[in-house]
Amino acid sequence: MSKVTFEEILKKAQSYEQEMTKFLRDMIAIPSESCDEEKVILRIKEEMELVGFDSVKIDSMGNILGTIGHGKHIIAMDAHIDTVGVGEISNWIVDPYIGLENDEEIYGRGASDQEGGMASMVYAGKIIKELGLEDDYTLIITGTVQEEDCDGLCWQYIIEEDKIRPEFVVITEPTSCRIYRGHRGRMEIKIHTSGISCHGSAPERGDNAIFKMAPILIELEQLNHQLLDNEFLGKGTLTVSEIFHSSPSRCAVADGCTVSVDRRLTDGETFESALEEIRMLPSVKKANAVVSMYDYARPSYTNLVYPTKAYFPTWVLDEEHIACQSTINAYKNLFDEDPVVDKWTFSTNGVSIMGRYNIPCIGFGPGHEDQAHAPNEKTWKKELIKACALYAALPGEYLRQLKEERK
Repeated sequence: MSKVTFEEILKKAQSYEQEMTKFLRDMIAIPSESCDEEKVILRIKEEMELVGFDSVKIDSMGNILGTIGHGKHIIAMDAHIDTVGVGEISNWIVDPYIGLENDEEIYGRGASDQEGGMASMVYAGKIIKELGLEDDYTLIITGTVQEEDCDGLCWQYIIEEDKIRPEFVVITEPTSCRIYRGHRGRMEIKIHTSGISCHGSAPERGDNAIFKMAPILIELEQLNHQLLDNEFLGKGTLTVSEIFHSSPSRCAVADGCTVSVDRRLTDGETFESALEEIRMLPSVKKANAVVSMYDYARPSYTNLVYPTKAYFPTWVLDEEHIACQSTINAYKNLFDEDPVVDKWTFSTNGVSIMGRYNIPCIGFGPGHEDQAHAPNEKTWKKELIKACALYAALPGEYLRQLKEERK
């Protein structure tokens, strides 16, 4: 750290509660489901320029990248700014796009998942500039798109096409202001059975693809209980999430049946092993079912298509890694307590950043996991402040520890 104290950073963050709240409410008020994020991206650009970022640009995919500083150590902090939809509106007791607030909380779609992280990051950038915390680092604040649709695709683009490769990345998904260092991966699997249609009045003349799928569903449920377990990340899981069929009519035998499987991968599992487990099921073999991964090729709001397989690798950062230890130390100095170090249940852009590219990731964000995708989603003002302070302090603490390591 510079001569500025951790206490001064925390006080600065506290002083920006009102500004962060307004900014977050503005983002919530702009519907920004995946592939329709342009308006909220432009609102973020306006705020980054207002608080004094050194540069702000929007890449060809539609991600926004704001930078602070010009040093050689590249550090990134990421918030996806797309949201899921609101679901059944009758389950909401508040308007999901108003950003209702009280003394402690802010409500609305995206409050925890995860536009709150963006609000805290932008004002951390302002604090770094105002307190003169810039050092031999360049901090890149990213507001990324399409995460809810395809985790990590945005960072595949940033790394491969924008040619940005940070030393480490802070994922600002909700952690209840705990420090997270990994999560299970996932993949989207398709299982298809084929049959032969005929008139429904004489089903024995055909071959019913739906009946072929029935024993596969039973064996998939059994397989879920037998998957690999891991002491830190927990057990791999699978669930059938969708079912489709093809048939000439309601009065005919179905000639096709497809199910989608949401497969969560723990440490030690790969997409190859997960596919092979299903292919080896007796019911799958008997039905000659085809087991494959889904592809993703939906255009971003800029109409850019960046196709990928629907595979999102597992990642775990060692607790002794400098990125983790720097975060722990900054937390202790700011808040005078030990942090909880844990993991996410869901997945994040870390599936690409560390899962695909082995760039270290650490998680710290305002908001709670159980608010994600839920009706009456909310976040807490005190957590916006806490996250903002840590984001402002962390780059300097990382450089300090880096220098200590090299002595």
